Amino acid sequence: MRHARVAPAAVAALALALIPAAAAPQALTSLSSLRVRYNTQKATVRPAGELREQIDELDREIAEATRAGNTGELRKLLAKGPVLLAGRAWSDSLEYSTSLLLRTDRVVVDPARPWTVRLEQMYRPGVELAGPLSGRAVLRRPAAPQAGANVGAAVTIKDLGAFDGVTRDLRESPRFLDLDLSGVPDGTYQLAVSVSQGGHVVGSTALQVAVRSGLDASIARLERGAASAPHSVRADILYPVDRMRLVNRGQLELRTFDPAGDFTAAEEVLAASASGRDPYVGRTGDFKRHYLLESAGEIMPYRMYVPTGYDASRPMPLIVALHGLGGTEDSFFTGYDRLMPRLAEERGYLVAAPLGYRVDGSYGWGLGTPPADPTTRSIQERSEEDVMRVLEAVRRDYNVDPDRIYLMGHSMGAIGTWRIGPKYPDLWAALGAFAGAGQPATLDRIRDLPQFVVHGDADPTVNVSGSRGMVARMRELGTPFEYIEVPGGGHSDVVAPRLAEMFDFFAEHARRR
Repeated sequence: MRHARVAPAAVAALALALIPAAAAPQALTSLSSLRVRYNTQKATVRPAGELREQIDELDREIAEATRAGNTGELRKLLAKGPVLLAGRAWSDSLEYSTSLLLRTDRVVVDPARPWTVRLEQMYRPGVELAGPLSGRAVLRRPAAPQAGANVGAAVTIKDLGAFDGVTRDLRESPRFLDLDLSGVPDGTYQLAVSVSQGGHVVGSTALQVAVRSGLDASIARLERGAASAPHSVRADILYPVDRMRLVNRGQLELRTFDPAGDFTAAEEVLAASASGRDPYVGRTGDFKRHYLLESAGEIMPYRMYVPTGYDASRPMPLIVALHGLGGTEDSFFTGYDRLMPRLAEERGYLVAAPLGYRVDGSYGWGLGTPPADPTTRSIQERSEEDVMRVLEAVRRDYNVDPDRIYLMGHSMGAIGTWRIGPKYPDLWAALGAFAGAGQPATLDRIRDLPQFVVHGDADPTVNVSGSRGMVARMRELGTPFEYIEVPGGGHSDVVAPRLAEMFDFFAEHARRR
């Protein structure tokens, strides 16, 4: 067994490597997202020589951990890969830190209430720690990025104290921490915990948390008000209560929830509906709506753009936009140079962006074989259902031109577009796929459906062959399409420059009855 003693000079590097500006959420990042990040980095670096031998061995270990269903070991290996590909050595301290995680029954916390957090481990690291271990917890706020630097220095908001009694196997005996957040102002922070042996830090971990005062009173007010509010807005009022429940359980990442913004928006809807009217009737611009997905028992968000010139007496075209892996319903509104809402306003399009149930939901499996794993299958079923339910809600609430409904997406969203498109061939006027892949055989069902396809030939995340294969089949079928292959284009940088051309393409095509 190995013995670890981390020099003080290594502490800063350890913190930089393992606790970046965005702390690890209680809901662990999905394995599919970790795989994509690792494989993208591998395709970008193109390891050779000794590094290639290390990566090949690591890939064999990843395959074995996957086969055995050892997710803890798999997470360790998927953390090790990017470190090696970045040209750094995988150390005892990195392995120990990767094993650590923080768990709690609440990541959205009222500072007036007692708060307990557990320091745990997801796997037993190989490093042997022979002496007693202690720790320290601090609450901090990451500094804003600085010019010429990736991340500024974190600012400590409150030192939550030192503690001892950290066991060498935290899987068997987690260390419970009773923490006092009194006096901490509302906001989003990192709870950072370091573990030391003999005065030397041997590992550290962090958890992103949101502090909000008066939380219980807000929940009670929203629940009481929703009971008498118009039925059409009850999900909008109760959304933050339901979303907080899922985040606290670790079913969703905190980043999918904005406690300050979502609670404030719900309070505003409650106040506006006090007279019995629906405040969304006649509303234009950029806003969110919510509905209850009964099959999951969850309130789902979706983001809308309604042009200021919307006239309920005149049918308007609609674009359903599907985000990529790890994204949310906000992705096409806050990303890609914020072009989607701007173009929708200029061209006169409604835009609806669903979450797709989970950030890695994949929008179903289309016409292919369902996943064997029942959990994965359930998530993908609900992902597709979420998209279709959002489409149903928008068509109910707005005068949507039935011959001008378009489906588009980027990355996982483009893959989803090529799954959902052929499954419901009579709905769409045209499809848009950026950096995606699909099953060419499914195109037979939509051989007459116009398609706009963009892919970079240097995409390290989704190989350009994914689009080339689909386009080749379109040529064979005589499908109307426009294919733009961007020389040197990467995975995400090809989207914004071509969004206006996608709108142009959509404008030329209405549904063929």
